[in-house]
Amino acid sequence: MELSIDIEKTLPGFSLKLKLDCTQGIIGILGASGSGKSMLLNCVAGLIRPDKGHISLDGRTFFDSAKKINLSPQSRKTGILFQNYALFPHMTIRDNIAFGLDGLDKKEKSERVNRLLERFRIADFAGRYPAQISGGQQQRAALARALAVEPDILLLDEPFSALDQYLKQQLMKDMLETLRDYNGCTLFVTHNMEEAFRMCDRLAIISGGRIEASGSKQDIFRRPPTCASAVITGCKNIKEAQRVSDHEAFIPDWGITLVTCMKIEQDKGYAGVRANHVRPAEIGDTGNCFPAWIADEIEAPFTTTLYLKFGAKPSSKDDFHIQCEIKNDHRANIGDVSQPLSIFVDPQHVFFTER
Repeated sequence: MELSIDIEKTLPGFSLKLKLDCTQGIIGILGASGSGKSMLLNCVAGLIRPDKGHISLDGRTFFDSAKKINLSPQSRKTGILFQNYALFPHMTIRDNIAFGLDGLDKKEKSERVNRLLERFRIADFAGRYPAQISGGQQQRAALARALAVEPDILLLDEPFSALDQYLKQQLMKDMLETLRDYNGCTLFVTHNMEEAFRMCDRLAIISGGRIEASGSKQDIFRRPPTCASAVITGCKNIKEAQRVSDHEAFIPDWGITLVTCMKIEQDKGYAGVRANHVRPAEIGDTGNCFPAWIADEIEAPFTTTLYLKFGAKPSSKDDFHIQCEIKNDHRANIGDVSQPLSIFVDPQHVFFTER
């Protein structure tokens, strides 16, 4: 199963211009709000017509501006799960799932709907209306409806954004189990990097209507190829840098030179490291150890983020260079905060990108 997208769409104040090739599996479309993620899904589904380009799935053309081909949404055999689930409020859950199955005879339609009701554990609510069931049950019903037509491509638009954290974790697990059995291509749109990493095999980073980067999720998170892709995937520490040698980069704003295991190809670019790869130095650490003062700190249930300044004492809580995320029990081991800490920046996780 191969999805090929090469489209352009211009709207007042925004333009979408991207090229993306996807294979079977779950492909995450990760980007900030307003970056063009949902517009991309709507173009694939046939709900928005691109200005030019083409979209095809396994050689079957959905859209081709040159050949004047633009299949209707019903002809594309796509299943779509909207952010707010978009269940029909005047229909029961059973009727919502059956929507779109008019081509089947009565017996086959009933059997397919019953299988989906059981599969998604919502058979007990089949006769209820959407307003009478919980958000998690609505999501399962909407996913069942999307899969009922046995689509070749599944489009998921921020499906977990309306759920609380506990319910989200449960439903992510359930959806992953469902999608492992799905043989088509899935595009999973989100602005949440944790969701993207947990749910997807590969990622496409979108920014300002353009593809910033694409590849395996491990490669994208370990070595972001652009500054924008680093920021979108949650890197808090990234600054303009200058190449000193094949494995050294000087960061003027921080006044330090970082060693990296990565080979630096360009003279100028950006150097970065994620906050969880910065920590207080331990005995035996060599290289990338620097004195730093704590400007501020924020405690979460399990971790503490330290805001650190190199070279001199901070003048205010906002006077910091780098963020360091450590476990709360490690924070308790730090002594006199009026003195600089020795900070270790792991060379294995320092990356350099040209833009």
